[in-house]
Amino acid sequence: MKYAGEAPEGPAAEQAAGSHGRVRTPAPREEQPVQDEQRGTRARVVRSILDHGPSTAAEVALRLELTQAAVRRHLDTLVAEGLVEPREKRVYGARTRGRPAKAFALTDCGRDAFDQAYDQLASDALRWIAQAAGGGEMGEAAVAAFARARMAAQAEAYREALAAAAPEDRTRVLARALTEDGYAATARTAPVGEQLCQHHCPVAHVAEQFPQLCEAETEVFSRLLGTHVQRLATIAHGDGVCTTFIPNKTTASTSTAGRNPA
Repeated sequence: MKYAGEAPEGPAAEQAAGSHGRVRTPAPREEQPVQDEQRGTRARVVRSILDHGPSTAAEVALRLELTQAAVRRHLDTLVAEGLVEPREKRVYGARTRGRPAKAFALTDCGRDAFDQAYDQLASDALRWIAQAAGGGEMGEAAVAAFARARMAAQAEAYREALAAAAPEDRTRVLARALTEDGYAATARTAPVGEQLCQHHCPVAHVAEQFPQLCEAETEVFSRLLGTHVQRLATIAHGDGVCTTFIPNKTTASTSTAGRNPA
């Protein structure tokens, strides 16, 4: 086995020899540290998209303090590896002239790098619950009962955090609590209300098969926040972010706790 810095032998030595017959030792290889650094930066790009949802190259560059050109190169590599995919950036309000910037979202493969849940085991367990309850509507009801019980237990910690918060801060406090549980959640102001955005879902693959998990979560959000809420999008159904709309008190009467979009 050859190591960087060893003198070549045989024909390679003859080619490397100068006019005086001396062998020129090749320079030590530096490619590996560079490759490691590039992989580390790409991991930061992926993590930034995970934490903040679909993002443009400019947004990622600003967050990571990198040049847009460098971020675009990493995004091109990540797209080629199937970890992220370009999408048309959603525009709120009136569109401006020109082509909208592309936003990059994680693919299922990209999310798998962060998922530690045993998806297959969870899916098998829920399927067994449904079959043990008799299948059909009874099976679906049994899965829904399990989902509600699971969320009720998880919500106890959230309830304590929200109880100490002012009403106007509860969505942000809930977002922080969800982030601590691995959902990478944020809260932002929206027309006539707020949006709770979960940029990661540890059980997305299971929820794709069993939407009762998302429905139970929406019901818990409604109870915790003391108002009807509406689920606008879910990762389980192919959206980049799980988005829940929380209306202002004045508009709450016109909003209902919505089911997962089909």
